[in-house]
Amino acid sequence: MAWEDRTPFEAIATQFGLNEAEVIKLMRRELKRSSFRLWRERVSGRHTKHIALKPASMVHEYRHAARLGNR
Repeated sequence: MAWEDRTPFEAIATQFGLNEAEVIKLMRRELKRSSFRLWRERVSGRHTKHIALKPASMVHEYRHAARLGNR
């Protein structure tokens, strides 16, 4: 989920209980150095990885998917 650009950190926290800092530590540990660097450049400040920065239409889709996952 962390590798996927469209999955917000909030969704990872909801499903796995890892906050953004913990996801970053996990990715740093599991990826090669160059892959981690590319991933960090890609997701840093990216509006799709942070629900607060997402357009309203995308937030609705995330909330709907989260609600379905909690059943």
